[in-house]
Amino acid sequence: MPNATTRPKRTRRHRRAQREDAVRNELVSRSLESAQQCLFSQDYGTAFVHYLLVLNLAPALKDFANESFRFTLFKWTDELDSLGRIQDLFNCYEQAMELFPVDEVIVNSMGEHLFRMGFRDEAAGHFYKALKLRPDFPEAKENFYRVANWLVERWHFLMLNDHGRNHKYQLAIKKAVEGGCSSVLDIGTGTGILGMCAKMAGAAEVYACELSKTMYELACEVLSANGMADSIKIVHLKSLDMKIPKDIPNRVSLVVTETVDAGLFGEGIIETLIHAWKHLLLPPPNTQQPLSSPSQTGRVIPAGATVFGVAVQCREIRRQHRLCASSVGGLDLSAVGQIYSPVSCLADTEDSTEPYTTERLSRLRGGYIQLTQPFTALDIDFNNVQELEGLCSREMMQLRLCVTQEGVLDALAVWFQLHLDQDNHLSTGPQEDTCWEQAIYPIQSPFNTVKCGDEILVEVSCKDSYLRLCCAAIIRDGHTFRLYNVTPKILTANPEAELCSALAGLQTNQEKPSCAFMLESAEIALLNNTAYHNSFQRAMSKLLVSLKSTRRSQQSDTELDPIYVLDVSEGFSVLSLIAAQLGFDPSEDKQISPGLVQAYSSVEKEHHQTMLRLLAKGNGVLESTLEFWLSHVEDDSAVLQRPATEKLWSAIILDCIETCGLIRQKLLEKATLASFSCERFRCLLEDGGQIFPERIVIHGMLVESDTLLRESAVQGTEPTLGFNIAPFINQFTVPVHVFLDLSTLECTHLSEAVELFALDLMNSTANYTDREVKVRVNTSGKVTAIAFWYQIHLDSEQSVSTFSEDSHWKQAAVVLQQPLTVSRGEWVKLSIQLHKSSISITTVKEEGLGADDVIREAEPVTSDS
Repeated sequence: MPNATTRPKRTRRHRRAQREDAVRNELVSRSLESAQQCLFSQDYGTAFVHYLLVLNLAPALKDFANESFRFTLFKWTDELDSLGRIQDLFNCYEQAMELFPVDEVIVNSMGEHLFRMGFRDEAAGHFYKALKLRPDFPEAKENFYRVANWLVERWHFLMLNDHGRNHKYQLAIKKAVEGGCSSVLDIGTGTGILGMCAKMAGAAEVYACELSKTMYELACEVLSANGMADSIKIVHLKSLDMKIPKDIPNRVSLVVTETVDAGLFGEGIIETLIHAWKHLLLPPPNTQQPLSSPSQTGRVIPAGATVFGVAVQCREIRRQHRLCASSVGGLDLSAVGQIYSPVSCLADTEDSTEPYTTERLSRLRGGYIQLTQPFTALDIDFNNVQELEGLCSREMMQLRLCVTQEGVLDALAVWFQLHLDQDNHLSTGPQEDTCWEQAIYPIQSPFNTVKCGDEILVEVSCKDSYLRLCCAAIIRDGHTFRLYNVTPKILTANPEAELCSALAGLQTNQEKPSCAFMLESAEIALLNNTAYHNSFQRAMSKLLVSLKSTRRSQQSDTELDPIYVLDVSEGFSVLSLIAAQLGFDPSEDKQISPGLVQAYSSVEKEHHQTMLRLLAKGNGVLESTLEFWLSHVEDDSAVLQRPATEKLWSAIILDCIETCGLIRQKLLEKATLASFSCERFRCLLEDGGQIFPERIVIHGMLVESDTLLRESAVQGTEPTLGFNIAPFINQFTVPVHVFLDLSTLECTHLSEAVELFALDLMNSTANYTDREVKVRVNTSGKVTAIAFWYQIHLDSEQSVSTFSEDSHWKQAAVVLQQPLTVSRGEWVKLSIQLHKSSISITTVKEEGLGADDVIREAEPVTSDS
């Protein structure tokens, strides 16, 4: 019977619980102490295990231990990453996020690891979640903006803003559905717009597929918002993996797609349509039974395409794919033979090469000149499966193009006309107002000058479902000159034997090495930037003279200590070799002793190292004075360290600006590590040493550009073809646009160029994170963006601009969310923030600002700057 007393009774279970609490508390205390001791001894793995135990046993300590736990997690996972223990790394993050599911720093860090390993969709999800948890989190914002360019490419915005393209697709789909095509499959649906057009036109069944996880999820949101989630079935698959009846119940009567790139076939449309005709589409109409119902036969939109091309001269294309400079910074470049970009359609090139690149011809700096009349390269019928299957086995076709303009043959520019049906066509030509770029097939032969009356022999083929156009020869006065008689062996890996052969050839002094090297297009453009290399040579020479003088005054020994120079540039760089040569070339300055400079390059690829060795040999630089720094460093992530225990660097060369026009990530951290000195970190530079460049100044101007708006987001308040799409895809709007050429961008300059921001790489304590300037408007209009570029100050005398005719760098722009209407004479205040490498700018129109206002008036930038 129940106990009648109300007094609680001490049970054996209660006493056992007290003992367990005491044991738990003791275990927590000891584990916490052990975790801290492990941290002190840098045993991060054991420390992490102790923290897991502590926080699982005592969740109340989460706030107290949060910072230490984060630090331990990041250190331990970095160690696991360096050891290649990827699964263990992810397990650690999963355990951490179980403990701290709303910790934006941990979520963001997990995204960074995912992105580095190539999991872009998953990384974007983590960055997006981190931003939702903390909208003002700068690291997550910068990461999301960077990954958004990969996930939702900018052409999605351009296409949705291309009203002509959208309307013609809508008309062709409507005509097909009303003509009897009742079941539709949208392949590569993107936002789902073409599938929705089919449903609106009255199709009974509509299906769609999308391979990108991000775009698939976006399309699902768009379909739900437009009330079509139940009437359009979308699958997260590549169409080649779709099966009947698993993914769709029956074959369809219409396939709509726009899986084409600037070169027409580059997104795999040939393979896609062959598979569709065999497995997903109803059979095509039978010519012997012309009265067959459209609902019982299959067809494709677009129905076909015609490919056009023209031979062009273009300096901008040339300097990205062919070495134009014979020397830079005092270095003779002929020692390396020929240099090629990875863009080539030759039959014997490696699989890593691409047959074409893409450019918008109308925006190329310096423009282009047509050397021939446009020609037709190919016609293709997408509704003829036999023609599709026979395309790759089709015999190579040869065309003879008559040269109508004397010049340098730099490339074949290619575009196409897409035949949606008999009445609706889309052209991607360079003169069209279109969202498309053109395909560029660069000519990499040194024999490329043509005259009026010459003929260019072009070979057209379709290998591996890529359209390939190759300029094979120039025919002049009845004689045929092959452009690629002998293709030198291209060195890309394990080139030691070839190096010995090339060096032996150099020693004979009779002929140049027969090898050739492949560099990325951006690396070739950098090598062609003679102004940058020559400015660096002068700045480095000045530093060496100063250091030599200091050493002479301080050292009584006849042999002076070496001057240590470290180049940590990304990719291929000859700056370390220029420094090494200055130590050997008395013609530069009589005070510089031969062999004084010990230069280190951080190039990692073997063929890059081979090129530097060849250049050193060809320019009289001893191989012992040029070393490769990564072979001296155990941890590649800790490149910036002393050359030796008791030695310091005399010069550290930093690669500051990415080709796209942004400040390189972790630049400021590298500069701080190199120049800052405190009890914990010892400076890596000797007294009088220098970081190159020593200073970077960001310049900018107010611009009005509808082009930038169309590339940044879906514009206007009206639905796209009646569908609500903009709010969903505009989530992936990126405010900073890169790879711009301001000299050809369609825009109006609304102000003079002014100084926006400055970074002192020699004195990090002098830098600031935000600044306000006011800019005077000199042309009325709407400020849609602030375009910016950089003045790179190598020292107090030598500087180069990233916005110059010789620059290999592009420019960038911050696009405003809301354009700002301004009138001539008004002032605009710019609030500029720089967080690590990410720049943000907000604008406000200022009323009545006077000379005594606290906001600094920006000085116009002169041409001398």
